[in-house]
Amino acid sequence: LPQLQLSKDLKQLVNMYVYIFVMSLLVVMEILAEDDSAVCEMLGSPEFPLLSKSGDIIIGGAFSVHSQIVASSFSLSDAPDPLICTRLNFREFRFAQTMIFAIEEINKSSSLLPNISVGYKIFDSCGSTLPSTRAAMGLINGQERSFGKTCSGHSTVHVIVGTSESSSTLVLSQIAGIFQIPVISHFSTCACLSNRKEHPSFFRTIPSDYYQSRALAQLVKYFGWTWVGAVRSDNDYGNNGMATFIEAATKEGICVEYSEAIARTASKEQVERVVRVISRGTARVLIAFLSYDEMDALLEAALSQNLTGLQWVGSESWITAHHLATMKYSGILYGSIGFAIKKAKIAGLQDFLLQVHPSQDPQNHILKEFWEETFGCSFQSGLQDTKQCSGSERLRDIKNPFTDVSELRISNNVYKAVYAVAHAMHSMLKCGENSETVNASCTLKSILQPKEDVNFSLESGEKVYFDERGDPAATYQLVNWQRNPAGDIVFVVVGSYDASLQNGKEFTMNGLNITWVTESFERPVSVCSESCPPGFRQAIIKGKPICCFSCITCAAGEISNYSAECSPCPLEYWSNEDHNKCVPKVLEFLSYEETMGTLLTAFSLFGAGLTLVVSFVFFWFRHTPLVKASNSELSFLLLFSLTLCFLCSLTFIGRPTDWSCMLRHVAFGIAFALCISCILTKTITVVIAFKARTPANTVPQCLASHQRMGVVGGTFLQVLVCVVWLALAPPFPHKITMYAAERIILECNLGSSIGFWVVLGYIGLLAVLCLILAFLARKLPDNFNEAKFITFSMLIFSAVWVTFIPAYVSSPGKFTVAVEIFAILASSFGLLFCIFAPKCYILLLKPERNTKNHIMGRDLQKKQLSENDK
Repeated sequence: LPQLQLSKDLKQLVNMYVYIFVMSLLVVMEILAEDDSAVCEMLGSPEFPLLSKSGDIIIGGAFSVHSQIVASSFSLSDAPDPLICTRLNFREFRFAQTMIFAIEEINKSSSLLPNISVGYKIFDSCGSTLPSTRAAMGLINGQERSFGKTCSGHSTVHVIVGTSESSSTLVLSQIAGIFQIPVISHFSTCACLSNRKEHPSFFRTIPSDYYQSRALAQLVKYFGWTWVGAVRSDNDYGNNGMATFIEAATKEGICVEYSEAIARTASKEQVERVVRVISRGTARVLIAFLSYDEMDALLEAALSQNLTGLQWVGSESWITAHHLATMKYSGILYGSIGFAIKKAKIAGLQDFLLQVHPSQDPQNHILKEFWEETFGCSFQSGLQDTKQCSGSERLRDIKNPFTDVSELRISNNVYKAVYAVAHAMHSMLKCGENSETVNASCTLKSILQPKEDVNFSLESGEKVYFDERGDPAATYQLVNWQRNPAGDIVFVVVGSYDASLQNGKEFTMNGLNITWVTESFERPVSVCSESCPPGFRQAIIKGKPICCFSCITCAAGEISNYSAECSPCPLEYWSNEDHNKCVPKVLEFLSYEETMGTLLTAFSLFGAGLTLVVSFVFFWFRHTPLVKASNSELSFLLLFSLTLCFLCSLTFIGRPTDWSCMLRHVAFGIAFALCISCILTKTITVVIAFKARTPANTVPQCLASHQRMGVVGGTFLQVLVCVVWLALAPPFPHKITMYAAERIILECNLGSSIGFWVVLGYIGLLAVLCLILAFLARKLPDNFNEAKFITFSMLIFSAVWVTFIPAYVSSPGKFTVAVEIFAILASSFGLLFCIFAPKCYILLLKPERNTKNHIMGRDLQKKQLSENDK
């Protein structure tokens, strides 16, 4: 029904019926054409244009000169009443006059379409699909009721300019497309019209909403608004544009709290309901993707409900409408921001508009209606409360949307559309410029081909062309509603959007201050939840949009700086206490400064010092029988090796480096190999000395060279193993994070575990051999018997290192090093005390026992007792 707003599915159904009707009509015409007696006549009454002029070329026009239609009653028995359009739209009437102005300019041009007159037929689409359908049929059929015996013929217009609404243009394009009549729109922005399969003959001089909707999403994102409301026109323009905006906004992380629709034919109650939804919403930014008339209705209801404090973001349909800015709505819309078509100046248009007068065509009712609406008078006499129109009123004294040419944006699109048609037709004409006769006329092809390329520049320098979808270049100006010094609303350009630029660089700001709804330069905030402070992350609240969230502290090792998610720190960094900065992890190694490192260092130095004291005591008593009997050469070498064992533990303390890692393991292996080799050699010497049957004075001379070879040989094998280890896979510093996430354990990697365990195993082998030999020699004479002390020392040594292995494997980080140092010190102290403590006791406290007679006497006594026992 014409008075109801059609839904999308219903529109498609109506369009399908229109298509079936037209095709059926063609079939009937063909059947009638075959009948010689039949006469082809128009069904129904013809449609007449509002404004028309004859010419060689006829350009059709469809504008919403009226914005409402009067609902008529329908019955099954009576024909429906003719559609009556009301509420004159001054802005649309200016568009129609701009089309006439451009045609008049072309007719006066000597370079464009010379000797060809251009006429026009302008119909009223009334801003609705049903009147647009009738206008389309009127443009195609003309006013002839009878066509003779044949219905074949050509359209009365060659091209159609219009309409201003996407839904009406969809109907117009589908009907005209059947007859391959090009349609070029100045204000229909629905992206659906770019579909070349459904609209192969459609062009437009205004960019598609495909770009504007994405530009609006980038604009909202740029200003940090993540929680917005949305209201749209309930037609193809609003529904498609808003759907694209929501899709793009979702990708940008923007949430739409509500999305309401307003139909042009909506009742006052329906519009007021939408205003109540907006006022109850928490979003402080409102995206208004509305046509001019729906915007007017919404503001009327918003004013009655005192809807203020919202930041309006508008589409190109109303964002530069001076009618809204100069009226009572300016208090609501002050500070609005949105994208608009580039403003232009059309020379001579204002003078042309001011010359419009009913006397130009006294029989034309639209001119009379325009004059009466403009001046509030009537040409009919005798009407109460209405003054008589004299015709002497002047448009120069009136300021309304018709006479206002300060914001020529859409009017410029109409101007470009007419010139695009003229240039396309000019390129199709075979003009006689090269003919011998100066007055050679041009022959016009039967119909303008919709695929004709158009690329030209206006006198202003603006370039006009269409891409493969029939769309122009998508460029917008970002305008902001501000007050000038006089207190009037002006549209200030504060940015731009150019879809031809690289991705991410389409939207730019020019640095000018923006005035917001609060009449200040402070940007309003519109979020569902405030941004989380540094160190926190967003947690979605169940049942609410993603823009509504709670803030949760970042986990250990993660940071955030006003971001939605926490990001982990790099491998060698850790989060600080506030979780807003990554700081280097604490490097953990056994250092001299910490308590454990200090204690181990003290024990190591104490052990080395004690060994030096023992060496000094042995050196002081080197000529005594006890020292001589203890094999002083091996004893001093053993004390030297023990000193190295105590000192090598210091290489395990401190920050590991390449050299310290290699030194600590090599020094440990060689020092202990030397130490155990000395003890092993000493044990072998004792056994051989007491078991030998050669004279006593020849034994020491024989063993002197062998014991040196034993010590050197035992140590050399360990040196050889260490050299191979260092050559093939030497130890190196290594950072470990597996034991503790907040710190890095810096330790020496063995390089080759096999090398380490071979070194340790060799020391163990020497200790086991020494233990066995010492055990076998445990029954030798007491006064000169070191075997039991060596046995006890080897038992301690073995116990320490056997215990060391599981503790070494299981201890993490610096404790591994501490266990190894403890094993070194414990085994070293065990050897020192077990072997040298008894001797130092005799040397220092029991000197009477440090005599040759005492040692040898007891020796002989035991031999005698042994023989008696036998």
